[in-house]
Amino acid sequence: MLTITSRVETDRATRYLVQLCKHFARKVPAEWTDEEGTASFDWGTCVMRADADALSIHVAAPDEEALGRVRYVVTDHLERFGARDNLVVSWSEAQPAH
Repeated sequence: MLTITSRVETDRATRYLVQLCKHFARKVPAEWTDEEGTASFDWGTCVMRADADALSIHVAAPDEEALGRVRYVVTDHLERFGARDNLVVSWSEAQPAH
């Protein structure tokens, strides 16, 4: 398994977490509260955590291709949903899961 992370600075992290999870739930299994959410894609998993000042995102997938797919889907949706707030998702380098 490979993992990547991102921390997106926003004071509306809960709003984006819930919006993303509700949207993803139309096509894939997703669960959420106001503080944490998970979306399980066929090719990997995205776990999000909302804090007062940021949305933390952790993605895990079995290989680089699958990791790239999850990264693309999460980035594309969050940046579109957060366009008014100028949200930008920057990812860490891929790391083997511990």
